[in-house]
Amino acid sequence: MNTGIPIQYFLILATIMFFTGVYGFLTRRNLITILMSVELILNSVNINFLAFNRFLYPHKLEGMFFSLFIIAVAASEAAVAIAIIINIYRRFTTINVEDVNEMKF
Repeated sequence: MNTGIPIQYFLILATIMFFTGVYGFLTRRNLITILMSVELILNSVNINFLAFNRFLYPHKLEGMFFSLFIIAVAASEAAVAIAIIINIYRRFTTINVEDVNEMKF
């Protein structure tokens, strides 16, 4: 099935998003930007699932279901991570990774 856009464009976009997320995860010091980098990585995986599903099996929905599952996991992961970040901010009054060096309750 021809969609007008070649699969290479989707793969290039997903690769750029993935490595941007990895770069942001490894270099950022703020916990919120690290969380956004993880979300960027998960979204690049979703693009890959949808692109391969569309080009390899256009009449099946396995890629769509995997993408919906990843979106649900990412939403729950973001909710838990934001709750943890709020508690870290209340305890240490900062959300920089280097400043949070002890974990006590």
